[in-house]
Amino acid sequence: MKKLLVLFLAIVASAWSAPETTTLVGAAEQVLPGVWRFRIGEPEAITPTSTRRYLPAASSLAALQGVATPPVAVTGAVTDRGVLVRIPLLPDEQIYGLGLQLQSFQQRASKKLLRVNADPQIDTGDTHAPVPFYVTTRGYGVFVDTARYATFYLGNKVRVSESPSAAATTDKNDGWNGVPPYDQKRIGHASDVWVEVPRTQGVDVYVFAGPSMREAVQRYNLFSGGGPIPPRWGLGFWYRCESNYTQDEVLKLAADFRERRIPCDVLGLEPHWQSHSYSSSYLWSKRIPEPGRMVGELAQQHYRLNLWEQPFVHPSSPVYGDLRNRSGDFEVWGGLVPDFIDPAARAAFASLHEKTHLSLGVAGYKADECDNSDLVGNWSFPEISRFPSGADGELMHSLFGLRYLDALQTAFEHREQRTYGLVRSAGALAAPYPYVLYSDLYDHRQFVHGVAQASFSGLLWTPEVRDSSGGPAELVRRLQAAAFSPLAMINAWYLKNPPWKQVNRAANNSGSFSAGWEKTEARCRAVLELRMRFVPYLHAAFVRYHREGLPPFRALVLDYPDDPAARTVDDEYMMGDSVLVAPVIVPTAPRNRPTDAPPTVGEESRRSVYLPPGDWYDFWTGERVAGGRRFEVVVPIDRIPLYVRSGSVLPLATPTLHTDDAASWRLTAQVYGPKPRPIWLFEDDGSFAPKLPEVRIEWDETVRACRLVRTDDAAPGAPAYQLTATTAVN
Repeated sequence: MKKLLVLFLAIVASAWSAPETTTLVGAAEQVLPGVWRFRIGEPEAITPTSTRRYLPAASSLAALQGVATPPVAVTGAVTDRGVLVRIPLLPDEQIYGLGLQLQSFQQRASKKLLRVNADPQIDTGDTHAPVPFYVTTRGYGVFVDTARYATFYLGNKVRVSESPSAAATTDKNDGWNGVPPYDQKRIGHASDVWVEVPRTQGVDVYVFAGPSMREAVQRYNLFSGGGPIPPRWGLGFWYRCESNYTQDEVLKLAADFRERRIPCDVLGLEPHWQSHSYSSSYLWSKRIPEPGRMVGELAQQHYRLNLWEQPFVHPSSPVYGDLRNRSGDFEVWGGLVPDFIDPAARAAFASLHEKTHLSLGVAGYKADECDNSDLVGNWSFPEISRFPSGADGELMHSLFGLRYLDALQTAFEHREQRTYGLVRSAGALAAPYPYVLYSDLYDHRQFVHGVAQASFSGLLWTPEVRDSSGGPAELVRRLQAAAFSPLAMINAWYLKNPPWKQVNRAANNSGSFSAGWEKTEARCRAVLELRMRFVPYLHAAFVRYHREGLPPFRALVLDYPDDPAARTVDDEYMMGDSVLVAPVIVPTAPRNRPTDAPPTVGEESRRSVYLPPGDWYDFWTGERVAGGRRFEVVVPIDRIPLYVRSGSVLPLATPTLHTDDAASWRLTAQVYGPKPRPIWLFEDDGSFAPKLPEVRIEWDETVRACRLVRTDDAAPGAPAYQLTATTAVN
C-alpha cells in the first residue's frame, strides 16, 4: 500500500512544475494514528514541532476512529523562492482555520499571509495568532510545520496549462462584473490550495484524517498535546483593576465586591504594579509595598491574583544580566528580547518569577505584547533580528508567544501548580497551554466571531469587556458574551471604578456615578451568577478537550458538517455538546471615524438565530423550538439567547461568590426533551495532576428524576458533587 501511495504521489507531482525545482514530492509517512507526514526537501531546524513543549497525546489519538490511508495527497517542490506545496480541493469543498482570523470565516478563494500582528486592520492573514493549519468540509486537516511567513492561496488560482478556458462557451458575459462570485471563487470546480513557504529548503506537511471535520480538529489538538484543564477558579469571573491601583485600593475593591455580592474569583493587576513596566522589571512597585500581605489577604477572601507583564526585560530587572547574552540583538522599549527557544533563558526567566511572584501566592499572568506591531505601530523587534538559538526575527515572531509561555510554564510546573492566564499571541500547537487570547481591538462582532473561529486551530479566545460607550445596555450585552466564553472578564485597566457605576470613562475616573447605577450592577451580577451556574458544565467540557481534543467552544459547522446552512454561521457557537450560544452583538463605531458618536444600545434587541436540524429548547422559557431554520427573536436586556439540544441534561450549580464555596458543588439537573442522555462530570481537587473522579448524572424514567452515579471513589476530604434537585423541561 505504501509503495502504491508513493507512486500515486509521484504521478500527481508530474502534472505540475515550479521554477528551478529540486524536489518534486514528499512521501507519506504515518507518524501517529490518523496522522501522516509529507516531507518536502530538507526542513530547517527551527519549526513549531522542533521547539514544542508538549508531546502528542498518542494514546488519545489511538482511541479515535481508525483511518488506513491519507485522505488527501500532498505534493511539493523546492524553488528559488522557498518551498511550494500543493493540496487538491474538490468542488464545493470549504476551508476553515488558519488561526485567529477575526475578519473572515470560510477561507476558500482567499489569500492569507500568516504573520503575527497585534493590530490587523484588513483581512490579509495578519492576526494575534496565525496557525498554518486548516480543515475542510471533506473531513481532513492540513498543518504546514513552519514558522516562516507562509502564504496560503486557497482555491481559486489556476495554471494556464491546466485551465479549462479553451472549452468555455461563448454565451457567458465575459466581463468580470458579469462572472458570478461562485465562478470567481471556483466554487463548484476542482481546485488546489497552494502554500508558499519562503526562505527555506524544505518543510514537513502533516495531514490529519477525520472522517469528519470535528475529528480532524480533534486529531490536530491531540497531536498538539490535548487541551488544558483550567483550575475551577479560572472558570469563574475575572476583574482587572485600573493600572494605577495601590495595594489599599486593590484590597478595598476586593472587599466591596464581596459586600455587594459580585461573584469574582480572579483580580488582575495592570502594568503599574511593577517598578518599571515598558520594558518590564518584574519587581513590585511602591504602589504595592507589602505584596505578600496583599496576596494573603486576597486569598483569605478566596481571590486569586493575576499579574500583567510583557516579555521585554528592563536593565533594572534582576534577570537582565543572566539574559544579556541569551537575547536578540535588537531591544524593545529599552529592554532585552529573551531567546525563549533557549532552555537556559527560559529557566532564568522562570526562576525570577517563581521567587518574586509565585512564592507569594500569585496564581497567573497576563502575557502582553508578545505579538508584533512593527506592521502598524513599529515598536517590536525587527525581522532582521538574530538570536543565539539561530532564529531570525521572522521565526522568532511566529514562535515568540508560545515560547514565552514555555518560560512561564517552567515556573508553574517546577512548583507543581496549575494556572490559567491570558496571552496576546499564540500559534501552531497551542492547544495544551492554559492561556486565553485577547486583543486591544474592540469590534464586538469580531469578538463574538473569535470564539467560533478559534475552535478550528486549537486556540481559546475571550471577548473581554472594556469600554461601553454605547451605554449601560452595551455593558450588559458585552458581559453576556464574555460570560459564555473560555474566560469571563472585565478589563477595567483605565477605569477607577467598576463600569456598572459609570460607563463613561471620564466621569467614571472623576467619581461621578450614573443615576440608578445599582440597576446596572444588578444586571451585571445576574450575568456573573449565570456564569457561576455553568462552571461544572464548562469544567467537564475542558476535561473532554484534554482527553479527546474536542474544543469546549466550537463553531456550529464542526458539530453539523453536513448542514449547508451551518457552514457560514460565525456569530453563534456550541458550548460543550448541549448549549448553543447566540450573543446579542452590539454596534461598534467605525474605526476610521473615531469622532463619531458611539451607537446607543437599547433595552431590547432583535437578532437572527439559526438552529441546526433537530429539536432545541429555549433556556429561558423552556419552549421547544424546531431546528433546521433561521428566525428572528426579540431579546430583553436580561437574557442572552441560549438554546439547549433536546435530550440534554444540564448540571447547573448553585451560584456563589467564588468557586471555593462548597455550595458551588451543589447541582440542579435540568432535563430537556425525551430520552435524555447522561452527562459526565469530574471532581477536581485543584491539585497539579488531579485524578478527576468521574460522576454521571443520568435520567431515571421510573421516578422521573435524575440521579448521580459515582464511577470512581471520591478522595477523602476532596470536594464532591451533590445532586439536590431535577427540573424536567419538555
